[in-house]
Amino acid sequence: MSGLRYVYAVCRPFQATLPAQLTGVAGVPPKLLTHGDLVAVVGTVAEQDFAEAPLRAHLEDLEWLSATARAHQAVIDALTVVTSPLPLRLATVFRDDSGVRTMMEAREEQFQRTLDRLDGRVEWGVKVYAEQTGVVSAEKRTEMPEPAGKPSSGRDYLRRRRMQNRSHEDMRVQADEYAHKLHGTLSAHAEGARVHAPQNAQLSQSPGVNVLNAAYLVPRSESEAFVELVERTKDDVPGIRVELTGPWAAYSFSGLDDAGEEGS
Repeated sequence: MSGLRYVYAVCRPFQATLPAQLTGVAGVPPKLLTHGDLVAVVGTVAEQDFAEAPLRAHLEDLEWLSATARAHQAVIDALTVVTSPLPLRLATVFRDDSGVRTMMEAREEQFQRTLDRLDGRVEWGVKVYAEQTGVVSAEKRTEMPEPAGKPSSGRDYLRRRRMQNRSHEDMRVQADEYAHKLHGTLSAHAEGARVHAPQNAQLSQSPGVNVLNAAYLVPRSESEAFVELVERTKDDVPGIRVELTGPWAAYSFSGLDDAGEEGS
């Protein structure tokens, strides 16, 4: 194959076949590259797009980045159906097959150790959002009713602002307490848990304030019970929204942030 090698994931050999119509980055179907007891799932990409300099420029292009991420994720999703892949980060690129094999050989022990941990497991994502209104308890809403009409003076305006700020603080405290309790419950039913930084509201375009952005490593056989556990909590508190996503390949538990070197 000519061109650079784009690596989606490393996994152990598997018998199932990927969908015939599956395409990845640049519209190219992924291929399996075997080296010893490991398999790299790779595609071919053009050097004019994925060599170091053009890739750096492309990563600043949100439209290109979004399309590439979707194609990358499509391959990972297909792999997750048939095996437990160890996904590599977006745009992990090597000069040729030899470079991919060298990477697998150099990191074989780490890959095998991580694959042992991920075998038969998937990642579930849980996000908790505090809506802009409705979180404060009925008692507190009674104590601090919404002011009606326009402020009668500067002092009245400042008083109303203090009331609104206090209401927002109460909302955030209640949401944080709920998220902390939920995370403890879900962690007890998972083999691993990771808390990520809250999502940026402007980027995610999700309403409300993200107070929990967590991932949980769950055996496939226990995923149904885990989903039911999350579903039972979703309407516990008015004004708090719980979002469940998955099952995903275990990105948050791969421990391979530096698994590849672009352009090597």
